[in-house]
Amino acid sequence: MFEKRFRISLLFNANKAYDRQVVEGVGEYLQASQTDWDIFIEEDFRCRIENIRECLGDGVIADYDDTAIEALLRNVEVPIVGVGGSYHRPEDYPPVHYIATDNAALVESAFLHLKEKGINRFAFYGLPASSGKRWAQEREYAFRQLVAKERYQGVIYQGMETAPAHWQHAQNRLADWLQTLPPQTGIIAVTDARARHLLQVCEHLKIPVPEKLCVIGIDNEELTRYLSRVALSSVAQGTHQMGYQAAKLLHRLLDRQSLPLQRILVPPVKVVARRSTDYRSLRDPAVIQAMHYIRGNACKGIKVEQVLDAVGMSRSNLEKRFKDETGETIHTIIHSEKLERARTLLISSSLPINEISQMCGYPSLQYFYSVFKKSYATTPREYRRQSGEIF
Repeated sequence: MFEKRFRISLLFNANKAYDRQVVEGVGEYLQASQTDWDIFIEEDFRCRIENIRECLGDGVIADYDDTAIEALLRNVEVPIVGVGGSYHRPEDYPPVHYIATDNAALVESAFLHLKEKGINRFAFYGLPASSGKRWAQEREYAFRQLVAKERYQGVIYQGMETAPAHWQHAQNRLADWLQTLPPQTGIIAVTDARARHLLQVCEHLKIPVPEKLCVIGIDNEELTRYLSRVALSSVAQGTHQMGYQAAKLLHRLLDRQSLPLQRILVPPVKVVARRSTDYRSLRDPAVIQAMHYIRGNACKGIKVEQVLDAVGMSRSNLEKRFKDETGETIHTIIHSEKLERARTLLISSSLPINEISQMCGYPSLQYFYSVFKKSYATTPREYRRQSGEIF
């Protein structure tokens, strides 16, 4: 007897990175289980809900963060698994089987990461309530709870929704807020996109990141991390796992298993630490200024003299301050910055090694190999191969 071939509708806007990763997780379950489903998803990955109620097929996996989709699927007879954000109040969950990203755990992961770096002042850059993004309100609530429990002061700025017409105005207001924050504040942004706004404003205001302000986002979105000069630290959500669990649960429902209402919370995968939270507790303004200059220019082939010119200080004075604050010489810090940039590019990009060598300011490929091997006891090519995963 042949198993019935089911037609399943995926109602997501898969042009968004988050939705796309959930859909990929559904695909991973189909591959692993060899389930024979016909999948319907819009060809251009947008989710059009007009008239779709009549042709949902045998089951639905849907984005329940989208209130229009949630309303459309009310009282539908076919099995439904909703995917969306978690809620701190049980009554806020929709009355369907539900797979949730754990909003409280996402914020806590970002908070603990900053705390481990030695940060003890915290801020949150969210979204206005008028945006209708319920997950953003939940993340803000989680931040409020965390700082209250840990007895820290927490500053919250919801900002404005950004659109081309008032983009500059929104960024100007964000700049006003950033300038009220004390140095060594760690800012948790509700998404990577909002984190990028912070990094852009910091660059315009010449606020050193991470020396003066640390920034961490949520999503670990591939696209965003390439769009800022300072690489963004971020909390990776368990989106693939959410899609996988949603498909697995729907499979059980299609097999007519009698299940109590399911609510499954999926924790974050990990914090992906990059430059924006690579904080070391520096107090000397001259060292902070010099460090910021080095981080922005090390790969341009600068020497100690350029750093001295940028800070406007004698070599003996600045070298002594560097030794006192970091335990390193200025030259060593420049060398370390170049090498770290090269190492990051090796494992996070597919650029040719020769090009990485040039981009990081090494005079020749041979010299780059020699310096790299001295520090890591392996060649750049071997290091890239051993690292395997491009994060």
